[in-house]
Amino acid sequence: MDRIDVRQATAADHSRIVDVLSRSWGSTTVIAHGVTYDAATLPALLAERRGRLAGLLTYAIEGDAFEVVSLDAVVRRAGAGTVLLEAAAEQAERAGLRRLWLVTTNDNMDGLRFYQRRGMRLVRVTPGAVDESRKIKPSIPLIGDFDIEIHDELTLEMRLPRPKPHH
Repeated sequence: MDRIDVRQATAADHSRIVDVLSRSWGSTTVIAHGVTYDAATLPALLAERRGRLAGLLTYAIEGDAFEVVSLDAVVRRAGAGTVLLEAAAEQAERAGLRRLWLVTTNDNMDGLRFYQRRGMRLVRVTPGAVDESRKIKPSIPLIGDFDIEIHDELTLEMRLPRPKPHH
């Protein structure tokens, strides 16, 4: 597999970012924990393989926390999500932040496996949160992955700095 490089997005990447977000989320609007984001205006990390876009992570920093607002791999299970999440955690650690966190939905079984295998812990379930978000963004589907009805938000987090591995 070719190496995946991660870099901070620049203004020149805007149209590619809008394209990825629109394909994944139906628009650049992402709603989580009652906050509406235009993810295309957020700082972002891009993953590239041989100069081609492999993935996108948008984020927001507030207080001592790095929030992953969106994480998209152009091709799933090809390593881009892992590299982006690791780069985000490293950036948050360098900035002295105490936690990296994100919100996903109750149908995202693949995401729950992905995040937990990369050191994140489930810290909160917010029943009905997606039903509330749907009032703002009616295009949020009623049925998600694995034919599961989407109603609830799940919050996962990683405490920072992470323990150093013992060799």
